[in-house]
Amino acid sequence: MPNRRHVLALAISMSAAGAFGCKQVQDLVDRATSSGKGEGARVAPRRDAITDGTGPKIVAGPGTMPECFTPWAKDTKFLQWPAREPPYRIALVNGFVGNAWRIQMVKTAKAFAKDPAVAPFINEFKVVSTGTNLAPQLAAIEDFIKQGFDGIVTLAVSPKGFDKVIELADKHDVLIVPFDGVLDTDKVVEVNEDQTAMGRQWGAFIDKQLGGKGKVLEVRGLEGNSTERDRHEGFHAALGARGKRYEIVEVVGSWDDDKAYRAVKDALAKHHAFDAMMVQGGSTGALRALVDAGHKPIPVATEAENGARKLIAKWAAQGAPGFKGLSLGDSPGLAAIAIKAAIEGLRGKVLPQKISVPIPKADDATLSDGLNYYSHLSDNFFTPNEFPACGVNVSSVTIMNESESDLR
Repeated sequence: MPNRRHVLALAISMSAAGAFGCKQVQDLVDRATSSGKGEGARVAPRRDAITDGTGPKIVAGPGTMPECFTPWAKDTKFLQWPAREPPYRIALVNGFVGNAWRIQMVKTAKAFAKDPAVAPFINEFKVVSTGTNLAPQLAAIEDFIKQGFDGIVTLAVSPKGFDKVIELADKHDVLIVPFDGVLDTDKVVEVNEDQTAMGRQWGAFIDKQLGGKGKVLEVRGLEGNSTERDRHEGFHAALGARGKRYEIVEVVGSWDDDKAYRAVKDALAKHHAFDAMMVQGGSTGALRALVDAGHKPIPVATEAENGARKLIAKWAAQGAPGFKGLSLGDSPGLAAIAIKAAIEGLRGKVLPQKISVPIPKADDATLSDGLNYYSHLSDNFFTPNEFPACGVNVSSVTIMNESESDLR
């Protein structure tokens, strides 16, 4: 007979099932209680047939849940896969895992997969982090396809080189959903914030403070990544516009506090002073390097690490002359939205090929403890994580209690 605790857990999950609908969760409960497959068995979908390689169909919009899955642009096309029965086998194939954002992203994905409103739709969830090289990531994705997984969400280490695994995924009717580090392709559903717009916003903020000229330190992110590239290009588009006279000094911080600290420290040893600083990630380390060097207060444009926002709020409260701060967030919660998109796509729902997620923003005038930063949490915690319109409501405590290790 079915495991009563499993059935009870599914039943309880109905109370939090607004993200998918109570009827869908009830159907899963009914199948679990009538499967006859043994103690605690779930009804896993059968995917014995291999498709003819056509992949998703291009269909007319609008797509499902437009309040969550917002098309990137007016001309964004819409994709649809054949519907199949849940629960599904889903994998997260991450690349680099050596900084706070990536660690929190993995933890967020794990926590979201366990959410009572989500867990009934997932039969198996695996996580692997393959490093900074493309070949191991492609091999991991290929392996999950051959194992019969239904959906694979991935933070790509490169925007190029995925054509063959996309073709293989189409042949096996597998959804690949890149997020954050996305691909230069229109063959898969992708989830991202507008990273180029983020770079432009940072640049526009600094330009407003400096009035068209000055010496600016740019702390770049992980080399070779599409997110890093797009932010950099947006930033230079803003400060390199006609009539602007900026000297931009570039260093590499790899989105890591320690590396950003050393990069800023070395830049200050060579150049002595800057009029403003933009840091893509590792923001807390970069700001501390300014403090430790005794640098004068300057405008800073940062990511949304909790430690960086603590410092910006502290300096704003002190009324430091010449200081202004802008914090834009690239949320680790993008992983959860990608998982959500994969589930909806597997259910046969229509999705935009490229999904736009709003950029969370706070500055020295709007930072508020407990609202958009948290004095009682660690510096390495990234503040924007909840997206109610998408049913992504995992608490910070739940996220931080997860492990960043692989789930094999």
